[in-house]
Amino acid sequence: MTYDLRILNSSGPDCDSASEEMGLGTLQLSKSLQKAMLQMRGEFMGGDGRSVDYGRLATSTLFKHYAALAGRLRTCTVATLSEPQRMAFFINVYNALTIHGLVSLSCLPGSVLEVQYFWKTTCYNISGLVFSLDDIEHGILRGNKPHPSSTQPLLGDADPRRQLSLKSCDPRVHFALVCGAKSCPAIQVYSEDNLEQALTMATQSFCGQEVHTSPSDMKVCVCTPLVCMYM
Repeated sequence: MTYDLRILNSSGPDCDSASEEMGLGTLQLSKSLQKAMLQMRGEFMGGDGRSVDYGRLATSTLFKHYAALAGRLRTCTVATLSEPQRMAFFINVYNALTIHGLVSLSCLPGSVLEVQYFWKTTCYNISGLVFSLDDIEHGILRGNKPHPSSTQPLLGDADPRRQLSLKSCDPRVHFALVCGAKSCPAIQVYSEDNLEQALTMATQSFCGQEVHTSPSDMKVCVCTPLVCMYM
């Protein structure tokens, strides 16, 4: 089956050699994207970190600035990042791409599930390669494990994106990814320095809200399929 991909950063400034020399390389760009995310979170996201005022965000100067930064992803070098740096980078990019994808829709849906093939078609060009939300989640962050609907690895042996896949799958990463649903984890910003602590905190926070125990009858109630779907 083929899909019409929406590459949301197909235009805008590149992270060219001049920018690299000025200190705007991949790591600096990642930090700039993180800063923009924090600013958007403070101005357009609810106190719970989950709800987003997409209408106001779409017309804001801050979002235009973020979109310009996203354009620089096209020619930045991700392959040279360490494993923790790459994990933090792709978590942040995934969450930002989700928000970018919803903001760019002509009509905001009542639920992201109403958008056909949202995770398959919402994409960024990163290092000259096109990544959908599914590609980032399953091909990169899950170490190229199969999508839940498939038995085959998402990225084939000859796929150049495969070199960016993480070597192992940390189950906590799924509590850091924001897919656009109301039940998704609160949006955070990740870096190499805070990665371990932030992933643990995200996991504890999510489970604290979605997993309920009944000590009296020794029962555990899991209120979301996320806990068992992606392990």
